[in-house]
Amino acid sequence: RASPATTVARAPERARSSPRRNPDGRMPLREHIRELRTRVLWSALGIVVGAVGGWFVYPWLVDVLQAPLVDLAARRGELVALNFAGVAAPLDVQIMLALFVGVLVSSPWWIYQLWAFVTPGLTSRERRTTLAVVGAAVPLFLAGAALAWWLLPAAVEILIGFTPQDAVNVIDAQAYLGFVVRLVLAFGLAFLLPVVMVALAAVGLVGARTWLAGWRWAVLLSFVFAAVATPTGDVVSMLALGVPICGLYFGAVGVFALVDRR
Repeated sequence: RASPATTVARAPERARSSPRRNPDGRMPLREHIRELRTRVLWSALGIVVGAVGGWFVYPWLVDVLQAPLVDLAARRGELVALNFAGVAAPLDVQIMLALFVGVLVSSPWWIYQLWAFVTPGLTSRERRTTLAVVGAAVPLFLAGAALAWWLLPAAVEILIGFTPQDAVNVIDAQAYLGFVVRLVLAFGLAFLLPVVMVALAAVGLVGARTWLAGWRWAVLLSFVFAAVATPTGDVVSMLALGVPICGLYFGAVGVFALVDRR
C-alpha cells in the first residue's frame, strides 16, 4: 500500500502523462503547442529512421534516378551525364536522397502523427471518420509519388531536348536530383488534397454544397497547380496531374454528400 507521501509525489507524474484540459473538456493553448512539438519530434524521428535505410540503398537509388539520362544518352548518341561539382557534393546528395527515402518510407508514420494531433479535439464518431481518412491518405500519397516517377522519363526527355546540336549536357547532380525530389513530393502532397477536404467535412467545418459550389475555382486551381508543379510545362504532364486532382476533388465531394446525409 502506497504511503500518502508517495501518492502526492506521483500526482505530478500523472498530470504530465496526460494533457491538461479545461472544465469544458478543451485543451489549453499551451497544451496544444506542447502536443504539436511532440508530434513534430516523433515525425522527425520516423523520417530519420527511414533515412538510415535510405543511406544504405543510396547506390541503387542513384542508378535508378539517373537511368532516364543514361537511356536518353544511348538513344541520342550524345553525352548526357551527372556532374558532382565540389568536394562535398557527393555527401550532400547522399544526405538529400536518404532524407527523401525517409519521407517516403515513413509516410504512414508522420501522417498518423498528424491525425493524432487533431484527434484530441474531436468526438469519438469524428475520430473514427478521420481514422478512415488517414487510412486513405497513405495510398494516395504514394500514388501521387508513383505518378511523378512514371512521368520522370518523359519530363527528362523533353527538357534535355532543348540542348543545341553539337553541345553536351553535363548536368549538376544536386540540381537534377533535387528536381526529382521536388517533383515526387509535389505530386504526393497534391494527392492529399481530398484527404484534407474529407477531414474538414467530417468535423462539420465545410459542407458538400460549399465544395460543390466552388467546383470551377477548384478545377482552375488544380490545373494551375499542375502547371507549376510539373517542371516541363508541357500539356501532357499538366493533364497527367491536373485530371487526377480534379477526379479526386469530385470524388471527395461525393463522400461529403454521404457524410452530410448521415
